Amino acid sequence: MSVGGGRSGAVRVSLSEPTRPFPEDADDPMLDFVVRARGEWVSVEVSVRTMYGDGLDGFLAKLAEGLRGWDGSRTWRSLERDLTLSATHGSGGYVRLTWGLHGGPASDNGWRFEATTVHAAGEDMRRLAAEVGVFLRGGGRT
Repeated sequence: MSVGGGRSGAVRVSLSEPTRPFPEDADDPMLDFVVRARGEWVSVEVSVRTMYGDGLDGFLAKLAEGLRGWDGSRTWRSLERDLTLSATHGSGGYVRLTWGLHGGPASDNGWRFEATTVHAAGEDMRRLAAEVGVFLRGGGRT
């Protein structure tokens, strides 16, 4: 699944390859997936580890409920902080999602890349939350 990249030079963020790192354990709560940010001048990817998706779909669903907006930013982080998502509600009924991809241990001052996608509040955000939910529930189970 992917978001963004609609205009020339814009970065597209995609989530793919959901896998369970311990498939022999039927109750394995861990879910890994790859996040890629690609654009005309950039190609970055990071492997993300979560527990049951760390509630990413729920975070997005709560943003979709905020039709009237909110002050400041709301932030979500994956288990190992290799992916962050910061949301702000702007004028005109749009939500700006800043996707932070992080590589290397934070203690080693690893690299960081950010890309922002813009979404209409309401139905567009509900659709994104639903797509992420389907992606996470697919979760590499066979």
